[in-house]
Amino acid sequence: MTDISIVITTILDALAQQGYETLTPVQIAVSETELEQTDLLVSAQTGSGKTVGFGLAIAPNLLGDDTVFKAASAPLALVIAPTRELALQVKRELAWLYAKAGAVLASCVGGMDSRDERRALGRGAHIVVATPGRLRDHIQRGSIDMGALRAVILDEADEMLDLGFREDLEFILGEAPKDRRTLLFSATVPRAIATLAKQYQKDAVRIATTSENSQHSDIEYRALSVAPRDSENAIINVLRYYESPNAIVFCNTRAMVNRLTTRFSNRGFSVVALSGELTQTERTHALQAMRDGRARVCIATDVAARGIDLPNLELVVHAELPSNFEILLHRSGRTGRAGRKGVSTMIVPPKSRSKAQRLLKMAKLTAEWADAPSAEEVTERDQIRLLSDATWSEPVADQELEFIKKLTELYTAEQIAAAYMRLYSDRKSAPEELDAAPAENARKPRVEFGKSVWFTVSQGRDQGAEPRRLLPMVCNAGNITKDDIGAIRVQAKESYVEIRQAIAKEFQDAVGPEGKLEDNIRLRKLDKAPDLDKIQRPPRSDYGGNRAPSGGPSGARKHLGEKSKPSHRARDAKPDFSENRKSNYVQTERSLPDPRPERSRPGGVVTQIKGSKTDESKSSQGYKKKAEGKGKPKPASGKTSKPGGYKDKPPGSTNAKKAPWSKGKEAGFSKSKKPSSGQVKDGVSKTKETSSNISPSDANRYRAPANDTSKRFVPPGSSKTAKRRKASTQGKDNNAEARAGKPFGKPKVTKGPNAVPRRPKQT
Repeated sequence: MTDISIVITTILDALAQQGYETLTPVQIAVSETELEQTDLLVSAQTGSGKTVGFGLAIAPNLLGDDTVFKAASAPLALVIAPTRELALQVKRELAWLYAKAGAVLASCVGGMDSRDERRALGRGAHIVVATPGRLRDHIQRGSIDMGALRAVILDEADEMLDLGFREDLEFILGEAPKDRRTLLFSATVPRAIATLAKQYQKDAVRIATTSENSQHSDIEYRALSVAPRDSENAIINVLRYYESPNAIVFCNTRAMVNRLTTRFSNRGFSVVALSGELTQTERTHALQAMRDGRARVCIATDVAARGIDLPNLELVVHAELPSNFEILLHRSGRTGRAGRKGVSTMIVPPKSRSKAQRLLKMAKLTAEWADAPSAEEVTERDQIRLLSDATWSEPVADQELEFIKKLTELYTAEQIAAAYMRLYSDRKSAPEELDAAPAENARKPRVEFGKSVWFTVSQGRDQGAEPRRLLPMVCNAGNITKDDIGAIRVQAKESYVEIRQAIAKEFQDAVGPEGKLEDNIRLRKLDKAPDLDKIQRPPRSDYGGNRAPSGGPSGARKHLGEKSKPSHRARDAKPDFSENRKSNYVQTERSLPDPRPERSRPGGVVTQIKGSKTDESKSSQGYKKKAEGKGKPKPASGKTSKPGGYKDKPPGSTNAKKAPWSKGKEAGFSKSKKPSSGQVKDGVSKTKETSSNISPSDANRYRAPANDTSKRFVPPGSSKTAKRRKASTQGKDNNAEARAGKPFGKPKVTKGPNAVPRRPKQT
């Protein structure tokens, strides 16, 4: 190892045992002798060996002039990683690097038993690898002694800030000794990382490797265009096409991870899942299964996008595009590590094409755009792998000769070869049939239509003709495509269709001499193009051609003339309820009868609905007093003493006083059903019958209108109570009792258990 500046025999032996012949640029840069005591801010691409790099960088600080560690007590170095998997991987890397030096390592990560971690810290450790949240918990509980720290390393610092660990990092760095050495390693150095370095580092040296300018030169990027519904099928074909020993399929959500894991497992893939909802033990077992070869495909979220190193990982599939280009780089960085080659494929449906192009441009990557591997391409690739297998060049073993002789006697060479191919294919998952690439079926720009011939169709807008209905009808009848049809103009009674002149003759022959398209729809050729500018669309008809006038609903006044509209002055005028009101108030009449039906009243009197035209003889009398129990009370003359100018209610209510019209004879009414002349009392004519003149047959036939609420209230209690109340209020002025403070509408009981107590006289 001539390219390493430090001379620690135990470290050199460990590197040689691991197979290191040369170091990567970042490992050489951080292990320079003049940088042994300075803080470092290092940025390098993923897979460049940063873990071994900072292990070499802190070796002089931890060992000094010694080659092995002394007995473990308080930690000498602290490594902080954003995720559990990365922390455990860093621990494994540093374990073999410092194995010959006798280092004791401990881990503090979420998801593991904190009691075991406290016992390990109590026994002593030289290097502690931890995640921010669990490490802060141990510091607050006093489980770890930070006083002897010589170096603090923040691995993937940008990811820790993105995950919201800034407060935890500031707390941890604040508890560390001031004379420590701080090293920040990150794939990128955004402004937040630079601010953190300036705050907690002293005169840090910035190291950026040259390979940062050309991201992932060992990775082949491919963008695969697929149909909208073929994304999952395309992933299956990609896995079958490359047949990588290890492959990672990245998803954005846990639900997608579970979905793909279930489907790929059913298709025969040896698959494991890796997401945040799994326990740490399950996540550790999943990665170990990938390293051991028991699983070949890992379906993971972005929790596996940082720091995961699988030696045989040659394929990365982006089932869903990441949210930013940095995640794209970290995902792809799981392959092509330490000089190995790899492939990163993006599954790009049509709606995500612009996003994929934007991510590649921001990441400064160049991808090869192609279609997803088809079933034929996967089969052809299987045959190539079969022929290139090393088994063909191996000599035949002696124990195999007897069975081979038996096979050749029973079957021909073609039968043996076909059987071998079938058995080989049965061990593999069958590829999927994919739809054509969307780019091939994209809409082509329309060229100039050229010369054309116009035809008329005997169906227009009034018969329900629409372009979407006429287009397939014309194409089917004339054996043409939509590219042979130009404009379609739908009019009220007929429609016009433009046909390319080159196929007009064949079109007419296919339709036939009768020009029949469908049942009663006929086609006819025009001598010249129709003048569409002169053809105007007829006004839209409503309710059988009667258009509604402005200012009212359709059909409300379609038969009324200008004179039938009510005058605003007459409508807004207030009636004068005086003795001579007939001369002061004139009722406006409509010129046409009201279309609403008439309603029969008892006794043969016909009453119109409110607002309708009354009889000629009745209209001259002005407003009439409504029948008993009908409507609201009307304004009366100024003779009443009741405030508000309203007269008392008719005898149907409980608070009505005895009125002169309570009996027909006293008020001047006759027993006949027609009112007598001259029956006017206090300026109000009595033209309607009272309830006393209604016969039993008429009463059964009588029904109150819907807006009449005077008869709907039924007082509680039995009929005896109602009679008693009526008797107690007979001939009394209830308003006077109410003014005197007495109970309203209730009998005054002076004896018995229900007697009203007397108030004591005030002296």
